[in-house]
Amino acid sequence: MSLRTDLALECVDPHGLPESVHITERGEHFRITEIVIDDDSCVDTIGKGKGRYITLESDDLSGYTDDYEGMAQELAAELRSFIPEGDVLVVGLGNSDITPDAIGPQTAAKVLATRHIRDELKDDLTLCSLRAVASFSVGVLGQTGIETAEIVRAVSEGIKPSCIIAADALACSDISRLGRTIQISDAGISPRSGVANARKELSEKVMGVPVIAVGVPTVVDMHTIVRSFTDAEIMGDTENMMVTPKDIDRLTERVSQLLAFGINLALQPSMSFEDVRGLF
Repeated sequence: MSLRTDLALECVDPHGLPESVHITERGEHFRITEIVIDDDSCVDTIGKGKGRYITLESDDLSGYTDDYEGMAQELAAELRSFIPEGDVLVVGLGNSDITPDAIGPQTAAKVLATRHIRDELKDDLTLCSLRAVASFSVGVLGQTGIETAEIVRAVSEGIKPSCIIAADALACSDISRLGRTIQISDAGISPRSGVANARKELSEKVMGVPVIAVGVPTVVDMHTIVRSFTDAEIMGDTENMMVTPKDIDRLTERVSQLLAFGINLALQPSMSFEDVRGLF
């Protein structure tokens, strides 16, 4: 039975790495693992193509800790390493009406949009010095009747950003990473791929500009949970479902805030942590 996960860390066996896969570890406020895949030769074996995949792990992302500012700054530093100069489009993927899928929309709603400032506040040198950022939430095919990739591509072609940051809820296979892991990748994203309902991908190949995906796993496959605790074989026709934490409301709210902190700090390095805190 195939592994349902969006996390590159769960797809790679560190003890049997192909030559095209490289792993490094670091981190002060997070346990950070960076996986670099040189080419697409491992797509069929590990399910991940060429790109950088950075995983930031914490004991808990749903609470406020004394280390919160350090976590936000470290997340911003990792994000900043992906972002080129120029205007940026931030997109919230997912369904705001379904709590485990609402991280993308809630994150996008907290990102400081500044693209309009250049024309409206020309005389304010402080505000005009901010990077131009546009932010919006897409919704899902069932709500709009339009593929997410088609909407994002249309907006991107209109405003011509240097890159797209796509925030989304993810799926994992290890229950210990549920709500405790952030993944950043420049390999693009296929919305809902972790729950076996993948839509058209958002990638540089499709969009024409780099796509930086950032997300947190909020669901895990029930069959995966059963296998991890019992080693039982599950028949192929056994009904399945996706399981989410009991505190998903709090988790979604606080994770989206942390992601927004990281994105805002990464995009606007002239802003302090306190400046960004004032946005919420």
